[in-house]
Amino acid sequence: MSHRTSAEVRAGLDHPVVDADGHFVELAPLMHDEITAYLEEAGGAALRDRYLAGAAAPTDTSSILAGRSLSGAADSWSAMPSWWGWPAERWRDRATAHLPALLYERLDEMGIDFTVLYPSMSLAFLELADEELAPALCRAVNRMNARAFAKYSDRTTVGALIPMLTPEMAVAELRYAVEVLGAKAAVMAGYAKRPIGRLEREHGALSPSVYRLDHFGLDSAHDYDPFWQACCDLQIAPVSHSSVQYHDLSRSVSSYVYNHVDGLAKCHEALAKSLFLGGVTARFPKLRLGFLEGGVAWACSLYAGLQGHWDKRNGAEIGSLDPAQLDVEQVMHAVAAYGDPATVAASDRIRAWLSAPAARPAELDEFAAVGAGTSEELRDRFVPSFYFGCEADDPLVPWAFDAGLNPEGAQLRAMIGSDIAHWDVRDMSEPIAEAHEAVEKGRMSADAFRDFSFVNPLRLHMGMNPAFFDGTVVEAAARAALEAGEVMS
Repeated sequence: MSHRTSAEVRAGLDHPVVDADGHFVELAPLMHDEITAYLEEAGGAALRDRYLAGAAAPTDTSSILAGRSLSGAADSWSAMPSWWGWPAERWRDRATAHLPALLYERLDEMGIDFTVLYPSMSLAFLELADEELAPALCRAVNRMNARAFAKYSDRTTVGALIPMLTPEMAVAELRYAVEVLGAKAAVMAGYAKRPIGRLEREHGALSPSVYRLDHFGLDSAHDYDPFWQACCDLQIAPVSHSSVQYHDLSRSVSSYVYNHVDGLAKCHEALAKSLFLGGVTARFPKLRLGFLEGGVAWACSLYAGLQGHWDKRNGAEIGSLDPAQLDVEQVMHAVAAYGDPATVAASDRIRAWLSAPAARPAELDEFAAVGAGTSEELRDRFVPSFYFGCEADDPLVPWAFDAGLNPEGAQLRAMIGSDIAHWDVRDMSEPIAEAHEAVEKGRMSADAFRDFSFVNPLRLHMGMNPAFFDGTVVEAAARAALEAGEVMS
């Protein structure tokens, strides 16, 4: 850890620090009251009682293991959940996680000028497959959070929860959050759970359930373009905070660490691939999307993999792999000249196998929806559209800014995410100083750190809404960056 404090690091910078992913932890008793009151208001006692009697609940990492046995979990292969996830030893940090006024008071100590905050326990509501409860619960939480942080809007804003079971549901909740509650940021589910059609038809509901994850782009059950259009119209850059830790085929019933390592990154990669190959970034070139808490190494790898596959399998190149292009007779001459006796004896069968008509997919060009004719165009469909929240202790952040390593000189849009209020931040005053160590140790340039801690968060949010930071303590610096052409680049 750096010998300098975060406040000292911030004092030495010539730009503000914009935290792209901070957290607070809801006070469970108060949230319970808020939720039950709203459910009764919106759907009557029946909806409230269905919630109280069901399995849907906020994630309380302190008590989530109550009643859980390893043998019972193994019987259904239920993933070990996040347990003991909030600050405990440092009581002031725990109080800060719960109390907006204290969090606001400590931002200078943390070296943070402005933070985009997200809830913690209620993120579980983005997982729900209940089309009536999911939007009602998200709306209840959004109303509560908007009210709790209203006084602190010059240095904080809270992302509204947006359930994604259907595009209609997502649009409705986004509109309510923006137009009624005044939300400027939104966090969406990274997937929706869908049944497997044949299994559902033949066997009905199964327990444990069998499902697939729909990532809203490629092969989606719904057309989510109305939601992406609503994001553009309402000037919202949606971010995902979902993980596959409960869904991965390789999940562990006993180790949260096993499930959590790369759990968010795997989900983000699946979502980004789905949106990219599904043509979302091509159809909505102004749309900007964020992926929080998964780092950026997965994105660097994904981007390189997409470039490598495009180079060999784009619409102009895929024809070279068409089995119909094979000169069978030339191969057979080689068989005759170089084959052993058993191979030569099978020449007629080999010729027939090589000459069989090739099976063909419905679409030869799997990059058709991307709309890129060159590798540079592919880069420009990827880089400006996607933003990656990285925690302070992530040693691989410099990879994002290595134009010599990333194909076509790309610099991916990594952003600092303090992750305050969660278990991996041992001291809330440390993340900015810890992130700046990459500069002090020569792994990242000062210019890259400026992009990481200031410009890229602006690009994500001001790229959709140029007025995002109006009325905040960073308004002047944000406007200067906008006028200098940095934000829209």
